[in-house]
Amino acid sequence: MTIKSAVFTVSSPSWRKCPQDGRPEYAFIGRSNVGKSSLINMLTGIKGLAKTSGRPGKTQLINHFLINNDWYLVDLPGYGYARTSKSTREQFSAMIREYFLHREALVNTYVLVDSRIPPQRIDLEFIGFLGQNGVPLTIVFTKTDKEKQREVMGNIKKLKQALSEMWEELPPMILTSSLTGYGRDALLEQIETINTSIQQ
Repeated sequence: MTIKSAVFTVSSPSWRKCPQDGRPEYAFIGRSNVGKSSLINMLTGIKGLAKTSGRPGKTQLINHFLINNDWYLVDLPGYGYARTSKSTREQFSAMIREYFLHREALVNTYVLVDSRIPPQRIDLEFIGFLGQNGVPLTIVFTKTDKEKQREVMGNIKKLKQALSEMWEELPPMILTSSLTGYGRDALLEQIETINTSIQQ
């Protein structure tokens, strides 16, 4: 797939306020500071499309980007950021949960996981939540260029082992680097394949 256009469309405080034109949606989510904005910019090829920040927890709304006038890339708030207030965390949690439970246009979710560190309980719990509710997902390992490959592959193996305790069949997994562009083709190819299948 070639990205010919990527345009910010709307920020919404609720799934009910999201676009209602029926275009398929691909949601991107992960722990705060996992590298989500950098990955979105790398994927679309447009630097600054998603705002990157050294301050975790900056994304606080459901952000829709229209890609090739055909499908939406959805940038969701990160989870697990401790420095927000309890009420804000609960608000984020409800907004995210309701989006995944009720958004009919959602066709796949990309859960971003930091490849530099061992599996985090909050990631495992969130992946489990999606699985239990039948939400299609792909695990995307970020920052694979930031650590020795032995460490990266060791952390991926640990995540697979942890998920194997709950899953009969593991979800698809893609390794990426926003710095080098590694994994971009694999992500876009998967999205194109899903788009083709739902249009038939």
